[in-house]
Amino acid sequence: MPKLAVFPKAYMNALCVDGSMSVHDWLLIAESLEVDGVEWYAGFIENEERTNWSKFKSMAHDKGLEIPMLCCSPDFTHPDRAFRQKQIDKEKKWIDMAAELGAGFCRVLSGQRRPNVSIAEGLKYAADSIECCLTHAEECGVSLVIENHYKDDFWEYPEFAQHMEVFCGLVEMIQHPRFGVNYDPSNTYLAGEDPIELLRRVSSRVMTMHASDRYLIEGTLDDLRREESGSSGYARRLRHGQIGEGLNDYDSIFEELNRVDFNGWISIEDGVDGIDELRRSVDFLKKKITEHFA
Repeated sequence: MPKLAVFPKAYMNALCVDGSMSVHDWLLIAESLEVDGVEWYAGFIENEERTNWSKFKSMAHDKGLEIPMLCCSPDFTHPDRAFRQKQIDKEKKWIDMAAELGAGFCRVLSGQRRPNVSIAEGLKYAADSIECCLTHAEECGVSLVIENHYKDDFWEYPEFAQHMEVFCGLVEMIQHPRFGVNYDPSNTYLAGEDPIELLRRVSSRVMTMHASDRYLIEGTLDDLRREESGSSGYARRLRHGQIGEGLNDYDSIFEELNRVDFNGWISIEDGVDGIDELRRSVDFLKKKITEHFA
């Protein structure tokens, strides 16, 4: 049966920018939610001290929590080879971090959808860069999972492989037992596509999943796309919300994952409106997992 982890979506600035929350504080919140694990983020301020990595693993285990995945955002689609090499080196360091945290999975992305990079160029840049990281990942006992992403919090342009055809093309280019998909249904809506169609195309490659629901505070998806390029982070009109209350059909999602015998980690991206909302999302997913996988 799949296991549940939580990701500190509501506390990214506190953990990564101003340091107003400690890792210990976040683990206390996660412990109170009665989940199986916590998804780690490479940008936590306290990660800068490498000696902390093994300590974090022990801290989590003391609270009955595993650390299944490290979330990071390599940018492999820059046309400059030296830039891409620096990103490969960063990813290898993050793989090391994942291994010391006890995580079996480390996220990769394709990179930013730069207007001066063609689809063919971007696919080659991303595939070659990911393959450069896979040998190191295999040596560390870590698998790399690529997410059908929208946009990293600190990026200027949206994800290069945001759209289904590009994403599936990239996944197909990399045939390695240590490489698979981190599926996020909400991001597919932002591409103007059907999350169930995408899942059916890649379900045999899904190793991990992000569970979320997205909402537009105002306007339409077309409005969102007009303003998604050229500014850092997410568009202001977009936000996460309570899982089960948005557009995603979790019955259909879990039906397909069960069909392919998915038994991996589901990490919850929620809580921007408070811990009670996150707790309700946990309860919703526990119920759905029991219905479909028990």
